[in-house]
Amino acid sequence: MAAAALGTSSSGGRAVTGLRARLGQRWERVSVGLAHGSPTGRIEGFTNVKELYAKIAEVFDISPTEILFCTLNTHKVDMQKLLGGQIGLEDFIFAHVRGETKEVEVTKTEDALGLTITDNGAGYAFIKRIKEGSIINRLQTVCVGDSIEAINDHTIVGCRHYEVARMLRELPRAQPFTLRLVQPKKAFDMIGQRTRTSKSPGEGRVASGKETLRLRTQGPAVLEEGPSPTEEEAARQVDDLLESYMGIRDSELASTMVEAAKGSPSVAQLAQGLDSVLGEFAFPQEFVAEVWAAVCHPKGDKE
Repeated sequence: MAAAALGTSSSGGRAVTGLRARLGQRWERVSVGLAHGSPTGRIEGFTNVKELYAKIAEVFDISPTEILFCTLNTHKVDMQKLLGGQIGLEDFIFAHVRGETKEVEVTKTEDALGLTITDNGAGYAFIKRIKEGSIINRLQTVCVGDSIEAINDHTIVGCRHYEVARMLRELPRAQPFTLRLVQPKKAFDMIGQRTRTSKSPGEGRVASGKETLRLRTQGPAVLEEGPSPTEEEAARQVDDLLESYMGIRDSELASTMVEAAKGSPSVAQLAQGLDSVLGEFAFPQEFVAEVWAAVCHPKGDKE
């Protein structure tokens, strides 16, 4: 999802040299389908998220702007299976496309609306989580997976998730506002969750089964080993902190911040590093301190 998300960090992994020259090899062809139902397609020759969306759109003869988000190995709107910046070499990608548009009037009776927002790395922010008992939870027409297209008729297409979250936080209390939402086209429910495709030993693999292709919004893709359990737990904690402080969830941004924290001997140096790469987020100092503690002192032994 940009220098934030979708892994635009320059650290971690090993660059795939000559990736374009190697396009067309079996391991780079990925199976895709439309979540609401379609034949299976195969795509190749992409190095970042926007190119991936363009390839999917070409296969199914739709516009790339029709794609709201993608899930891995399930056609359901499952926020735990969102496509981030990494694709396993045997993953099946389901594209969720635009369905019906709806407008909802909301009155902000308290500061927090109860929304957690993420984005698809290609211009659409959407709802990843709705807090139980919150203002939004009481509105039955608002659902997880809905893309936020406009706030009070002001389009937010092209805005990052943190920008949308900030706009919603800054809306005045007690004053009604309107959300224009686009829900994903309804999927069929007669097919169970997709599992990994079976292959002969070693087929479609470069080195080990843990390798994934990491996409970037700019520059070449990166082939890297999967994260260790310790790194996964640190990224999960940082993602929780993003939700708590900023109202967003972004696993790729969290992973980028984990990499940055691992190379920072102090909170001050981490703050400087994040500001130079992700300055548009304007992370609070206390948030940076908690990120550093979660990565460098996971057991709470802060200096």
